[in-house]
Amino acid sequence: MLKKERQAYILHQVNLHNKVLSSSLSTEISVSEDTIRRDLQELADEGKIIKVHGGALSHSFSQVYYPSNNVYSLDNKKIIAQKAASLIEDGMFVLTTGGTTIIELARALPPQLKATFISGSIPVVLEYMHHPSIEVILIGDKVNKNSKITVGAEAIAQIKRIRADLCFLGINAIDIKNGITDNDWDVVTLKKAMIESAQKVVCLTIAEKINSLQPIHIDDISKIHTLITELPPDDPLLKPYKDAGIEVL
Repeated sequence: MLKKERQAYILHQVNLHNKVLSSSLSTEISVSEDTIRRDLQELADEGKIIKVHGGALSHSFSQVYYPSNNVYSLDNKKIIAQKAASLIEDGMFVLTTGGTTIIELARALPPQLKATFISGSIPVVLEYMHHPSIEVILIGDKVNKNSKITVGAEAIAQIKRIRADLCFLGINAIDIKNGITDNDWDVVTLKKAMIESAQKVVCLTIAEKINSLQPIHIDDISKIHTLITELPPDDPLLKPYKDAGIEVL
């Protein structure tokens, strides 16, 4: 793979997954980690990514406020958000993760909705605060500066005391064999706790992340009740998930 092709691949992975690990990129592209680090540094110098220890972040992932002009696959995320918002009813307690798709869900909530939203994501909570009628609960603990979420033992303990009607997971990767996976240990531990604390688990993802894999396992497919993408439910890509007993929207 030529340098230009390699860096284009890296940039796409950063935009798709918000965060990439040098070690994973090295394996995927079959080049040394030193080569990957040089590529990341060049992309960072060009202002295309944010280089961090062990990998890189997208610019949208690093922001507290998410302007619409630099969110990857924004139109598809808006479609997903509208579908997700239709599941929420007055009086519900709703757990959510962070991420740009969840941000769009917050923006898609009808103004008359009266429900309680619980999250440890600083950008998501700030977006919920614009809503005129919902109650907002911030899960508290140490803040992970990269992902802008509260993490740690106290955050996990607070989540475990909740019995939510719905949990909306913005996911990084999913496939039938490996279930839901991610590349951030703090995010993984939070999502595990949220899955266990909700009566119904709804995964939100653009179709491009379907049948993809990240290094850290979160949970099996059997723990998912509903999968929402921008695709129509009868799309062939989604058939294995429907066959597995998951509701597909």
